[in-house]
Amino acid sequence: MDRNRRKFLRAAAAGGIAYAFGRTPGTVYAQMAGGGAFGDYKALVCLFLFGGNDSWNMVVPTSTAEYNAYARSRGGGTTSSLAVDQAALLPIPQAGALPGDPTYGMHPSMTGLRDLFQTGRAAVLANVGPLLRPTTKAQYQTATTTGHALPPQLFSHNDQQDQWHSLRGSAILKSGWGGRVADVLNAQTGSQQLSLNVSLAGQTYFQAGEIARPYVMGSTGATTFSGFGTTGTGLARRNAFEAVLNASRGSTSNTVYERGFATVQQRAVQFADRVNGAISGARSFTALPDSGVTLSPLATQLRTVAKLISARSALSMSRQVFFVSTGGFDQHDDLVADQPGLLGNISSSVKAFHDALAEMGMDNSVTLFTHSDFGRTLTSNGDGSDHAWGGIQFVMGGAVRGQRIYGQYPLLEIGSAQDVGGGRFIPTTSADQYAATLANWFGVQDADLAKVAPSIGNFAQRNLGFLG
Repeated sequence: MDRNRRKFLRAAAAGGIAYAFGRTPGTVYAQMAGGGAFGDYKALVCLFLFGGNDSWNMVVPTSTAEYNAYARSRGGGTTSSLAVDQAALLPIPQAGALPGDPTYGMHPSMTGLRDLFQTGRAAVLANVGPLLRPTTKAQYQTATTTGHALPPQLFSHNDQQDQWHSLRGSAILKSGWGGRVADVLNAQTGSQQLSLNVSLAGQTYFQAGEIARPYVMGSTGATTFSGFGTTGTGLARRNAFEAVLNASRGSTSNTVYERGFATVQQRAVQFADRVNGAISGARSFTALPDSGVTLSPLATQLRTVAKLISARSALSMSRQVFFVSTGGFDQHDDLVADQPGLLGNISSSVKAFHDALAEMGMDNSVTLFTHSDFGRTLTSNGDGSDHAWGGIQFVMGGAVRGQRIYGQYPLLEIGSAQDVGGGRFIPTTSADQYAATLANWFGVQDADLAKVAPSIGNFAQRNLGFLG
């Protein structure tokens, strides 16, 4: 790498604008050259729970035999018990359940999500995780000798976050599955004034595309250049800065990296104006008010997402994928004490976001879904749980076929059919199936699903059916 290129990349990273504008000139051209624009609006919102959510306490069996297995596995009756008391669980009767089917409840701190589930606006996915092909316990145990394909570096935070973000398996991919959705839909989103992918939680592998690039912004709006203004010295400073950028872009004596850096900076200025102007002109929401209450960081991100959705027409948007996040889920310690607050924040924030969408009549057009590094062990390490594999995720929105648990909820018993040690469950639903279902609803044609979810061909069920 030559010195000029190193200087360009270092300066771009230092300025936080490596992905500060939505599309490169080549991407814009590729999108404008296409056709078949969408005539409606849809958004996906990925809520990533960093650290690995202990989701077996989020949705718990309440029928006697199943609950007793769960309680035994989680150390019920001991000082290190992680089990939620059966009487405290919030019942979530399932649509279409038959007499004798297991029953379930949500964690007592999750009243908002329970209400969404009961009204058919939320569904649960059981025992889902990165998986390259259907896998039995015997296949897992003999994989090193038989060559049965498993996701690499299981139980590692960084590696499993990457697996959720990219669905890459053992391949080397530069793109995440959200980015590949944007790539596939390039030709239909060419008139959009903002990138299809927008992150409110930093740069993310999930939204990196081969062609399309995400727009990264703060939790309340785009980050602006300091010292600029609309009058006086501030305006003069901005005009001088843009004049320098224009000269740099047009100079044939500058290297391609210098011209590229000037282009990035100029677009960062312009996009910040565009985004913040749209947000400032967006409606306010009763469920996520602009003032008078203190919102959690997650609720603040979701309020900004709602504002951008309300400004969709001003920005000529037809498809958007948002990335938001919250953390604190690596609970090796203090799980019983801290988990109620963590799950309560998710529940109340998501419920408020749903209500804000409903205020503007957009609840049927937006689907929120969760990811997390991995599930966690059923067994206690004394005060928390350790890294595992399969776990529970949920989806929310008016298009969700809710009040149902999709997939196979396992018997939460140590040594059961999917347990590979300590209550680490092999997923029975793959992250590829999960992503393909979301992408198909979003507008990706069935023929293109393998571009988004590379392992989908290894599974008989390509669409899990949780979206109408």
